Amino acid sequence: MFPYLLVSVLLGSCYCSKEGSMTLGRPELFGPSVALLNDVDVFNCHLTIYPKNETILLELFKEGNRNKLLGYYTSSDGQAASFSIVIQTFHEGNLECVARAQNNSLVEPSVSYTHNLKVIEPVAGAKVNIQSGAAEFFEGRTLELRCTLTAGNYVSYKWRVNGQPVLQSPRHNVANDQLVINRTTSANSGLYMCVAANSYNTTRVFTTSSSEVEITVKDVVSNPDISFNVMKEESNNYFAVVTCQSTRGTLPITFSLYNRTELAFSMTAEERKVNFKVPLVLDRHLTLQCQANNSDEVAYSRWLPLQVVSVGGPVVMHYDFDIGQNNAVIGLRFYCKATKGTHPRFQWFLNQTLLQDRGSFYYVVNQPPDQSILLLSVGSSSAGTYHCEVADIFDNTTAISSNKQYIDIKELNELPVPVVAVVFGCFTLLVVLVSACCFVGVLSRRTKSGEESLVSQKMETFSANEEDELDMSEYTEDNDVVRSARWDDLDWVSETSADDALFMDEPTDEH
Repeated sequence: MFPYLLVSVLLGSCYCSKEGSMTLGRPELFGPSVALLNDVDVFNCHLTIYPKNETILLELFKEGNRNKLLGYYTSSDGQAASFSIVIQTFHEGNLECVARAQNNSLVEPSVSYTHNLKVIEPVAGAKVNIQSGAAEFFEGRTLELRCTLTAGNYVSYKWRVNGQPVLQSPRHNVANDQLVINRTTSANSGLYMCVAANSYNTTRVFTTSSSEVEITVKDVVSNPDISFNVMKEESNNYFAVVTCQSTRGTLPITFSLYNRTELAFSMTAEERKVNFKVPLVLDRHLTLQCQANNSDEVAYSRWLPLQVVSVGGPVVMHYDFDIGQNNAVIGLRFYCKATKGTHPRFQWFLNQTLLQDRGSFYYVVNQPPDQSILLLSVGSSSAGTYHCEVADIFDNTTAISSNKQYIDIKELNELPVPVVAVVFGCFTLLVVLVSACCFVGVLSRRTKSGEESLVSQKMETFSANEEDELDMSEYTEDNDVVRSARWDDLDWVSETSADDALFMDEPTDEH
């Protein structure tokens, strides 16, 4: 042990192995931990104690790659090695310094601890690539964009659309160099760009912006509405102007009009509304439908029955009224209706003067094709003769008039003669019924009173006979008791006699 320690001291940082060879002490490696691409940086490597009379070779390698020397330095006087390196991307990783004793195979080399180096490559050449396909597509699909670079590492990305940042959301997935938008709508259309950035020691920041890429998300056309107006030409030909209109959908839109299964018209328009002129034959039935298309999907309107029947008579007008306080008429409603007609136009007249939609005392409510209602407030200004006229809305050359009705506030509030007759007749019948009931009641009472009188007479006769037949000597009652019983009999007889006298005063049925 002692000779081994002595040799170690004499050789400085060398030590002996079991086979008698010597190993150098571990070298130390210093240098920047972050470097910028193409910059020149210096890395230092040295032994704390150099062996005497030995020339030491210090070499710089990438860990795990001894075949590529990054730098070397020969030292015989204990000087540290300085390696000046033009930084490249392959320098990134763990560096190590290897110390070797030249011309002495008995001294084994030693390796420093690794030194990690991070190489910053400034960003450059940003570009937006559409990963999901075309730049123009219909709503509902997924948009996937990726930002690619020609150079750069340790990069942070930002996405912008129309100059505004794109933020993370349930439908917007922003993940580093990728932007994914699910269930797109036309609101996602715009100019997209990415901005890439990295920095060196927080003092130097590098950015690169891509050019803008236009993304167009088209709206699928909505189900169109269908409507029509009937018109007449000077040549007495009739036609319908059928309107097909969608509320949304990217232009252009192709509209088609079908009569059941037969294609009647088709038009591609740069607007969401088109008109078709359809010839008509009166009283002939058509069934029309609009179809709209701006993509692979077709939108359909409801089926529209179209039949034009001219107005025919008679035209009937009637009215009802509203009653206010004191049973006075305060409002009238006139109703006007034609026997037939699919497109009637109603007009109201007061004393041959046309009434417009609204006035100071009236209001017109049209309910085509069924009827028209004229609402009136009863007053002096509303008195007069009313009637209505009905004509085809597409042909006003002829009109059919209703019956005329004169309205006056005094007449409305007077009871009609039939009503008075009915009321008087009901009152008379009520008086007769009450009188008959009273007469029947009187007769019934007299009959009952006569029957009671006969019963009383028979009871009196029966009592007298019984008293004569009694033998008073056989009884031994007390005189007071007997006297009392007899007074009772007298009293009863007296009452009976009085009642008989009363009935004798009243006339009997026989008289």
